[in-house]
Order: sequence, then structure tokens, then C-alpha cells
Amino acid sequence: MGKFYAWSEAIIHPMTHALHYGNSVFEGIRAYKTPKGPAVFRLNEHMDRFMHSAGILKMKSPYSKKEIIEVIKSVIKQNDLESAYIRPLLFYSYGNLGLIPKSSPVELLVGAWEWGAYLGENALKGVYVYILPWRRVHHSQYDMSAKLGGIYVQSTICGLIAREKGCDEAVFLNLEKNVAEGPGENIFICKNGVLKTNDKSESVLEGITRSSLLEIADDLGIKTQIAPITKQDFLEADEAFFSGTAAEIAPITKAKDASEKDAPVKDHVIGSGKPGEITKKISETYSDCVRGKIKKYQQWLTYVG
Repeated sequence: MGKFYAWSEAIIHPMTHALHYGNSVFEGIRAYKTPKGPAVFRLNEHMDRFMHSAGILKMKSPYSKKEIIEVIKSVIKQNDLESAYIRPLLFYSYGNLGLIPKSSPVELLVGAWEWGAYLGENALKGVYVYILPWRRVHHSQYDMSAKLGGIYVQSTICGLIAREKGCDEAVFLNLEKNVAEGPGENIFICKNGVLKTNDKSESVLEGITRSSLLEIADDLGIKTQIAPITKQDFLEADEAFFSGTAAEIAPITKAKDASEKDAPVKDHVIGSGKPGEITKKISETYSDCVRGKIKKYQQWLTYVG
């Protein structure tokens, strides 16, 4: 069905269609070390979205969901990884360079490597975010349930801007001026014991980690709410955190508000300025869940062995 390549081996033609136009779909997936060996977290759900994304891009995958799952397992085994970040990518490859990839075949790549916390180990203490003056791509412009490679150029630009401003990560508002998401993360806030996040109507990708945390919170007896998050809700929250496969759970403890181009930039402390108790409780439960320590969530794990 395919072959393994050394990490340093070049296998993509420079005229690959996706390299020029960003017409690829991808997933970010993690495998964790468990007592039974490496286990991939919510692999089926990631693969369902992967195939859905390909459909949105009018891309016919040359491999079935089942075949791609087996490739992912094989890549983890081949690299002898106990834990891993996994990147499957479907893309239009070399053929023609007109905008319509009429003679560019679809190809699949899967890579896996060890990758720690996306926002750095200091993220456990809380991250400093930059509320951007630029608005998130709007849900009226494309189907935001798909992970399309080219759309993430906005995330790259604005993530770099945030870091230029001395912050750890960016936060997007949407066209309605409500909080949308981070460049690659969903956002939760907590106020008076209620955990709140938004949905696709607020121009966000509803992440798989996000849906997992909503279920975990419910199991912990934490009241949840899905509704718009105003900027004021965010700045006045008792707690706030990012969620995502790469970021996992990263508390947000400080924000630089630059969302209005003609207004002064102002710093805000979120809650106490430290990770909150609900954030820590959910984070600890999630950590145990992905590592196979909680029986109830075993159904979310696909063991590589």
C-alpha cells in the first residue's frame, strides 16, 4: 500500500499542487504511553473528521479509513514510539499547476514523532495571550468543520504576531466581536463554577479534545454551557484555558487586549493570575484518561499493539 521513508528523505516534488495552493487536509493526533503500550486517543473520531475534510475539499482519498488507521499504527511501531504526535496528511500532489487540480493525484503521508507540550512546559503555569485586531475566518465563508491546510496560514501569521508582541499565543475574536478560538486551540472559560465554551456558530473548529472535555466535565459534576463568549466574559472569567490535541490543556492567566485598532492596548489578569481549581481538576482527569488509567474512557483509546 505504501512504504516507509527516513525522516530526512525528500519525497515531495517542488511542483506539488498543495505546496503552492494549500489544498491539503490534515489531523493532529496524539498517542500516549499506557500500561498496555502506546494508545492513540480518539483515533476513530480523528479519522472520521479526516475523511470528512477530504470530502469538503472535493478530494477522493486513495485509502479507506480502515487502511489509514493501520498505516498510523504501523508508523508508530516502525519508529518504536511509546508516545507520539501523529500527522496524517492528504494532499494534491504533482500533476498540473492550474488552480483546479484536474491531473494532480491525491497522496497520503503519515508522520509520527515525540512532541512535548505545544506551548512549552511553562504553559502549565499559565499562558499570556494576545487578543488580535484581526478577526477569525468566518463560518459563513467555508465549512469550519474541516481541517484544511491553506486556512491555517491565518493561524501562522497571527501566532507569529502574538509572539512578536511578547505573548505565548494569540486569541481570535470573530466578526461579531465575540471570542472565537486560538490559532489551533478551542477556548474554555469558567465563571461561578460553570464551564463555558462556544461552538461552530462562533467561527470555531469544534475540536475533538473540546468534546472530550465537555464529557469529562459532566462526569465530574461540573456544569457546562455552550454559548457565545464575549470579550468581557473572557477578561472577567474566574478561569480560562486552551484545549487541543497539540496544546492539550493550557491555562490562560493573562491577556493583552489589542482587539480594537484605534484603542490603547491593555493588559488584563485572568482570574487570580494562576491556573484555577476547575482547570486543574479537568486537566488531571484528562491526563489520566489518555493514559488508560480510567476505565470509563477506555473506549476512546486505540492500542497500537
